Amino acid sequence: MNITDVRIRRLREDGKMKAVVSVTFDNAFVVHDIKIIEGQNGLFVAMPSRKVGDAEYRDIAHPIHQQMRDTLAKVVFEAYEKALIEEKANEENLSDKKEVESAQGDSAID
Repeated sequence: MNITDVRIRRLREDGKMKAVVSVTFDNAFVVHDIKIIEGQNGLFVAMPSRKVGDAEYRDIAHPIHQQMRDTLAKVVFEAYEKALIEEKANEENLSDKKEVESAQGDSAID
């Protein structure tokens, strides 16, 4: 089974949940609502789950073998890092654009 697509659907800076991810396998099966969580020992991948009882959560879908879990985490973290870099670049481009527009506005007044 190959991971053929990873989409970071939501990035967050505040709180423990840092991102929501969708992963496609073999261009045929997708798992939504995989989360990147900041825990006590760093970031980890949490599989989609549902509440069972008062305080227990159970995974809806999850890797069976450690090798697949490790592969999934590696690919998800790579996509997350790439999304963070792209978001920062977009913010810098927007900031640069505002500075240029501000400078153009100032020179039009002179």
